Formats: sequence, C-alpha cells, structure tokens
Amino acid sequence: MHKLVVLYSEPADPDHFRDYYVTNHLPLVMNWPGLLAWRYSFDVAATKGEAPYFAVFEGDFADAAAMAAARASPQGQRVAADVANYATGGAVIIHYPVQVG
Repeated sequence: MHKLVVLYSEPADPDHFRDYYVTNHLPLVMNWPGLLAWRYSFDVAATKGEAPYFAVFEGDFADAAAMAAARASPQGQRVAADVANYATGGAVIIHYPVQVG
C-alpha cells in the first residue's frame, strides 16, 4: 500500500476551510481513480504544545504508480487545482510506501 498525506496549516478563515473542504473538495477526492480508502480530520492535536497543522488528509493507493496515475489524471488535476480555494495557510503533501509492522 502507498499512502498520500496532506497536512494543512491554519487557514485565514477556518470556517470557510471546513465548509468548502467537506462540501466541494471531498466530492472531487471521491472521484480519484485508484483511491482505495481515505480519511480526514480537523481535530489535529500535538502530544505536547500546539499542533503545527489545522487539518490532515490520508489517502490509500495500491502502490506508488497508482497514486501517481491518480494525481496525473483529469480528476487529480482538478483536486490539485481546487486546493487554492480553501487552503490559504498552505499545505504539505507527503507520500510513502506503508510498511507492515
């Protein structure tokens, strides 16, 4: 499995972020080809001190090639272009193969 994680910094308007993300962005995400599972949270906490992120998204793909194909697809291009409509604080995108422990 290959995981894509998006870490969102505090936006200028948290209420707009939450509403837009759920109403507009996640429906785009649901159309990503090859996406096996996804989850998100607005309740990001740190074990100590202030959390450096406002929200998090996780998407699961079969492998890195499936993730790359999804991101390059027309649906993936729409997902990427839409981020500017709500993530005014910016976003960090990371991905990695998942190791079973």
